[in-house]
Amino acid sequence: MITFPHGLRALNHLEFRRFFLAQFAALTGGWMQTVAQSWLVLQLTNSPLKLGLLGTLQFAPLLLFSLVSGVVADRVSKRRLLIATQTTMAVQAFALTALVWTGAVEYWHVGVMALVAGLAATLDQPARQAFVAELVGKDDMINAVALNSASFNAARIVGPAIAGVLIARFGIAPAFLINSVGFLGVIAVLLSLRAEGAPCRRGDTTMLEEIREGIAYAARTPTIRLVLLLLLVVSYCVFNFTVYVPLLAKGVLRLGPEGFGLLMAALGVGAVTGALTVGTIGSRQPQARHMFAAAAVACCGLVAMSAVRQVWLAAVVLFVIGFFGILMVASGNTAIQLSAPDELRGRVMSLYTLVWGGIFPLSAFMVGAISERWGVSTAFFVNGVAGLAMLALVALWWRRRALSP
Repeated sequence: MITFPHGLRALNHLEFRRFFLAQFAALTGGWMQTVAQSWLVLQLTNSPLKLGLLGTLQFAPLLLFSLVSGVVADRVSKRRLLIATQTTMAVQAFALTALVWTGAVEYWHVGVMALVAGLAATLDQPARQAFVAELVGKDDMINAVALNSASFNAARIVGPAIAGVLIARFGIAPAFLINSVGFLGVIAVLLSLRAEGAPCRRGDTTMLEEIREGIAYAARTPTIRLVLLLLLVVSYCVFNFTVYVPLLAKGVLRLGPEGFGLLMAALGVGAVTGALTVGTIGSRQPQARHMFAAAAVACCGLVAMSAVRQVWLAAVVLFVIGFFGILMVASGNTAIQLSAPDELRGRVMSLYTLVWGGIFPLSAFMVGAISERWGVSTAFFVNGVAGLAMLALVALWWRRRALSP
């Protein structure tokens, strides 16, 4: 029997290990598609605004339907729900493959497919977050969440690097095809798992009542409120890399797809390092001051990026932003998971999903609009300063709450 070291202890759970490895393969394909999709839009339109609008289309369902998806995750088998969402995303990726390969692709096709992927991801994310807890149990939950973040961001390294070379040599279509195949691997693993992710209870409450129950629990739990506020700042200001980085690569640094892939890989190396750092803390609750500090450094990194004009320096600053950004996000995820009871976990994680991904349509559009009018360097500066200002307000609220009787 394989025994993993303390920092990887969640992998000692066989079903989690299989799910983790399949997810890594699919996430690698997903990042390949992200790079290919962004490059395709710039090829078709050469418009930063339309690239930002694509992000809005893809993430708008998270903003509109995340709360509903949390109730669905608490009401049905999470494993079966994940099979359905992964199947939808596989079909979406294959459709893009066919459109690009035949030369029929237009911007509106990419927009529709992004919307379909966004709808599937809205149902997928809270169910997947809650399903992990069942695969490992509470003792290893922090490590499992950290490993999931590390997997996501390791894929951010591997996927863009492969995609950059692949696009330069063979075109965009193979990246979409590989993504579709990756989802098939996840589906095969999900079909073989014994863990069902069944709902904890079934009552006579309506969906609206269950949404209110989840919101009420989050509202009266200080740790969850703080994490959601910090996550709102970081999500809105920092994590717009699918818009920031292609515009930086093409418009400021004058790089091709290989250079774009290199910058995304540097970001991913930082993020993996940050996630693994969280994974070493054992079962302790992440501390508020550490999350504040990580978010502040990430925002300062954006301000620094506004002045960068060298490729090596851009890679270094993106590494720093990735490290501290994911340090905050992974710490917040584990803090919420530890605070949420089993019967409410899907709904509470839907609030995390709402803030983490749902705010992206607004922020992506703003980054695209600012970049179109004044350039991506200005967008970096504006969002970095705005993030620091918002963090100061959150810190003031948290301090006043701590001092109140």
